[in-house]
Formats: sequence, structure tokens, C-alpha cells
Amino acid sequence: MELTLSHWLYGIFTLLIIITMMFRKGVVLPTLLGTFFIALVYKGSLVDGFTAIFNANLVAAQELFNIFLIITFMIALLHSLNDLGADQRMIQPIQKMMVNGHLAFFILVIITYTISLFFWPTPAVPLICALLVPAAVRAGLPAISAAVAIALAGQGMALSSDYVVQVAPSLSAKAGGLEVSAVADQALILSLIVGFVAILGAYLFHRKTIRLKGDKQNEVELQSLRTAERTVNKATATHLPIWSKVFAIFVPLALVTVVAYMMYTKLISGRMGGLEGGDGAALIGGVAVILLLLATIAFGKQHALDYISNHITDGFVFAFKAMGPVIPIAGFFFLGSPDFSGRILGVDEGPALLFDLIQSMQGFLPQDALFVGFSVLLVGMITGLDGSGFSGLPLTGALAATMGTSTISSETLAAIGQMGAIWAGGGTLVAWSSLIAIAGFCGVSVMELVRKNFLPVVLGLFIATVIAVYLF
Repeated sequence: MELTLSHWLYGIFTLLIIITMMFRKGVVLPTLLGTFFIALVYKGSLVDGFTAIFNANLVAAQELFNIFLIITFMIALLHSLNDLGADQRMIQPIQKMMVNGHLAFFILVIITYTISLFFWPTPAVPLICALLVPAAVRAGLPAISAAVAIALAGQGMALSSDYVVQVAPSLSAKAGGLEVSAVADQALILSLIVGFVAILGAYLFHRKTIRLKGDKQNEVELQSLRTAERTVNKATATHLPIWSKVFAIFVPLALVTVVAYMMYTKLISGRMGGLEGGDGAALIGGVAVILLLLATIAFGKQHALDYISNHITDGFVFAFKAMGPVIPIAGFFFLGSPDFSGRILGVDEGPALLFDLIQSMQGFLPQDALFVGFSVLLVGMITGLDGSGFSGLPLTGALAATMGTSTISSETLAAIGQMGAIWAGGGTLVAWSSLIAIAGFCGVSVMELVRKNFLPVVLGLFIATVIAVYLF
């Protein structure tokens, strides 16, 4: 087909966005400008250029608002559990299991992964670092090794699949018009492969540094952890013992039951699509709201009406801080998809700007599935350099939709791009990401933590991409 000036502008701004990410700068400004100029050229009207900016953000907000809601409710639930002290009680018994440093490493991995699947790793990190890391250090695990375990399990393995909350697969899928559940399933498998390789590799690299339980160095490292430990203890001084115990048992049981039911409807009953993608996230969100109501009533009684409003407000604030910049970025890449460009430009049949560009380049690119897979992985890792991990998912999802072939599906490519973006920028390879929080709570250098993570993570991404290309 013949490319128009709008196509070339879209390609130029896409490259500009990637270059901006490589320099660790925000990309909201170029995405907004790109949307304006592309619409201006395509419609030939200054007024249509202005309206397209608003429409692009509106369309993106409409498509992604379910993501904001699920984040809001899960964060609000976590805050209500903190009021009761139930969040501490859920993991305090784990401390007794850390009898040596080797076991402590894998316990940290399991607990961090489990909690992060439901509540995201960033809000879960202070709790885990304050309650479990001191116990792990006492058992002989160096603080840097504890930080590696938490980063790889939470910011890496749990966040890269985001299988329960499904923010990441939704962003990856919607930009390319793909099925959310298909991307989520592939991302889960790939995240486990990357995680297994990275965590096992990190343990093998660190095992000789693990000390005996009574080593004097353990007490030295514990001094840097005292501040976080005291902060959590002070924040939870108003706990109600009875309700704290009840919700410490009831909430994990309820959430695990929901996930088990979702898996049952998908794998056993044969009702495919019944509780996948958005429906599954809606079920989790609805259950979280009921648990939030019960926890707030148990804590606040006559003040419950005010408390729940505060928790939901705090949840929305967290959601918009985390995902707000993604809206204009997603709007720009929605403009490149025929599924959304018509609504943005105000025409019946919208152009396929990104798809047409990729199609025109197919003759100049190697048609090898491995090359395509690693290309999308590399783009994902580059987008992760902004320290977010999520802002590049609309781009990798859109690219995946256009680069899928008979030998590698678009859903697989979207999952590969998601791995690259989140493992790099979500908090394992980029020092200016949420990895800073883990390093701070563990009392270690963030740059040293990046160096410790680098080789295991890159090896895991390489192996997972090869497996995805040849076996999926």
C-alpha cells in the first residue's frame, strides 16, 4: 500500500518516543504532540487536531478504567488490613520457618510472589521488608541477597505476569486488539520461566555468601533494618487482636478461593471465557470490595462510613499516580490501531497507521520468528528504561499485533514484550525504578542490587524468549 504523510509522522513520533525512553525521560509530551500533529495532517483541520488529543485520552481512559478500579480496591483493602494489623499477622508466622539463610531466601521468594500477585509488589514491599527481612538476616541471609529475592519474586516474576489484577496484560492486549486472557496466560508461563531461571541463578551466585545463624555480621546488618521495622510497628499500634486474627485468616482464604474458582472454570469445567480477562479481574475486585467493607466495619464501627471513603480515595490516588501517565501514551498507540483510530479521529473507518508501517517494512526485515521475538523483547526492555515498566506496554502490544506470523502469534509476542518491559523497568534492572524502595528498606546500595540482578534476569529473559518462539 502507499504510505501517507500521516503514516510517516506516526513512525517518526514512535521512534522519538523510543529514543526519549532510552534517555530515561517522560514520554507524555511527545505522545500528546504526536497525537495532535497526526490528527491535524490526517483531517486537515486545526480544530480536529485539538479534539483528537482529547478523544485519544478519553478513549484510552474508557478502555483502561477497569484497571484503575481494580488497583483502587486492592490498595484500599490492603490499607484496611493495615488498620487491623491483619497484614502483619498474615506473615508473622513465616518468621519461625527461617531456620537458616538458604531456606530464608526461598521463603522470601514464595511470600513476596504470593502477596505481590494480589496487592502488587510496591505496596507490599514495606510490610515484607519490615517483618521478614530482619528474620532472614538473623538466619544468616545477607541483606543484599534478601533484596535480590524480593525484587526478582515481586517486581519481576509477580508483576511481569500480573495474572490476578491483570493490569499489564490488559495494557498489552488492548493496544493491539488482542484477547486479554490469551496474553495473560502466555505472560504467566513466561514469567514463571524467567523467574525460575533468574531466582535459581541468583541463589547459586549468592549461596556461598550465606552465613551461619549466629554469625556476628548478621547483627551488624540488622542495624540498618531497624528504622523500617519500627515504622511498621508504630503504624500498627492500634490493632484489634481478635479482628486482626480473623481477617488474617479470612482474607487470604477468600482470595485464594476466588483464584481457585477462576482456574476451575477455565481448566476443568470447560466454560472457557467465563471468568477470564476483565471478568476475572472484576470478580477479584468485587470480592476485595466486600472484604474492604467488612474490615472497615470491624475497625471503625460508627466511623466506618468515613474510613471506607478515605481508603477508596487513597486507592484512587495510588492508582492515578501509578497509571495516570499511561493514559496519553496509550491514546497515542490506540491512534495507530484501526480498532480505536476511528473513534479518536471522528471517522467511520479509522486508519491502521502502525500496522501499515510494519507491513511496508516486512520486505526489509528477516522473516525469522526468533529475530521477531528478540526484537519485541529488546523494544520492551528499552521502554522499561523510563523506570515504569508499564508505559511501554501499549507500544509492545501494538507492535506484537502487527508482527505476528504463522510461526509466532501476536499474543506470544505481546507476552514477550511485556516480560522485557516489566522485568527491566518494573524494578529489577533499572536503578531509578521502584527498586529504590527495596534497596532502602533492606539497607543496601541500589546500584549493587542492579548488578546482582542483571545476569540472572537477562539469562532468564533469553531462555524464556527462545522457549516461547519454538514451543508456544
